[in-house]
Amino acid sequence: MRELQPLNDNVLLDLSEDKKEQKTASGIIIPDSAKEEPQYAKVVAIGAVENAGISEGDVVFYKKFAGTQVEFEGKKYLFLPYADVLAKIVETEEI
Repeated sequence: MRELQPLNDNVLLDLSEDKKEQKTASGIIIPDSAKEEPQYAKVVAIGAVENAGISEGDVVFYKKFAGTQVEFEGKKYLFLPYADVLAKIVETEEI
């Protein structure tokens, strides 16, 4: 089995998403080319980052146009510097 392991201060995010086609309320199908890419993804692996505030499995929000997209074994991934991770998305209880 092969896997991607980020080096240095890089983070590897899984960009594979649900391939369902989206429709408007009136039934118009929205093509993939018209969809805006989400700026959040699941962390797959972290390089040599000291005191990282994230861990594998976390969902993070990252800078727009950051990193390098790659396709590996049929899945889309994003390598980006740890500094381009803006926030960790966490579940909280309502007040």
